[in-house]
Amino acid sequence: MARVRFDIAEDGSVPIDTPQQLQDHLRLAIQVELSTIPPYLFAMYSIEDQRSEAALLIRSIVAEEMLHAALAANVLLAVGGDPRFDALDMVPTYPGMLPHHEPPLELNLVPCSLELIRDVLMRVEQPEVHGASPEPDVYETLGQFYHALEIAIQDLSASQDLFAEPQADRQLSDSSAYSPVAFDAADSGGLMLVDSADSAREAIEVIVHQGEGLSTDRWADPAHQELTHYHKLLQIAEGASPLGAVRQLRSNPRTADLPDALRPPSDLFNASYRYLFLVLQDLFSAVPNKGAFIGHMYRVMSQVLSRLGFFLVQQPLDDATFAAPTFEIYDFGGRDPGSELAELAAKTAQSFPELSDLEAAVLELKPGGEE
Repeated sequence: MARVRFDIAEDGSVPIDTPQQLQDHLRLAIQVELSTIPPYLFAMYSIEDQRSEAALLIRSIVAEEMLHAALAANVLLAVGGDPRFDALDMVPTYPGMLPHHEPPLELNLVPCSLELIRDVLMRVEQPEVHGASPEPDVYETLGQFYHALEIAIQDLSASQDLFAEPQADRQLSDSSAYSPVAFDAADSGGLMLVDSADSAREAIEVIVHQGEGLSTDRWADPAHQELTHYHKLLQIAEGASPLGAVRQLRSNPRTADLPDALRPPSDLFNASYRYLFLVLQDLFSAVPNKGAFIGHMYRVMSQVLSRLGFFLVQQPLDDATFAAPTFEIYDFGGRDPGSELAELAAKTAQSFPELSDLEAAVLELKPGGEE
């Protein structure tokens, strides 16, 4: 994932003094949220008991990271920007760095372990120290980064009509399009329309409260039904939600290193993953029937990506590890994505008849989200 480049002031600081600078920082926020999802998913896939609290807690974090990316995109649209989910620099690659984090924090696709929870994932979700300064570029905690965005939105909207054209028709704001999963609470926040400084602040507060929380606050919701991401992970790290048996997946895997038979399902996973970003770009465009696009997005995730992910992690390799999704950027090479997915699904079914249902699932994925 490419580093977003900002204008630097003479004193070395990174200002957010213009709408364009704010848009650049909000685009970084989307990149940050998206970069965390594959490492969380990879860790979750490696847990053998998918009904365990540990697996479900990580799954709940993944669901909310996707929500946070959508909320950041809504704020970006509301201030006149464009998320550009179809751009290659929006697709994270691994190993890679958590964008702009200081000290540097490398993200890898590795099996779940207490070390991973403590040394990486809890650092991603580390709450800011009470009274810490806002940090708009290189940040120590995400709370400080988002605090800088809140201040910039407040200051800019006080001097100009920052939300003159909030692009409401492009935003994903229908609350019914997002439902909390196990260990999440509905009143911790969901999708919303952003069209003012107040609603932008509310969207950012949802991101921060669910993720890092505020200082030592353990809860993401007023009724204390949902822990913050940091405290969900702490619950696993301290053994309150035991990790249990973990399948030793090959770390930072590559499709090219897999046996020939496993390459078609791995390619199909990566092509579907790349296609998901194209669907997101459609979803955050001015389309007349967002419901169709939302259904399209969930089919890609649940019927294709999830099915392939759990299949791959059960395939033993000759080095005593197991295969896993590689989350590589798939190059469609100018070919029609729908046709390419259909061909890959057919190749996958030839090698693994038990995955023949994917052919029908892929055929339902019509370009442009059409039903």
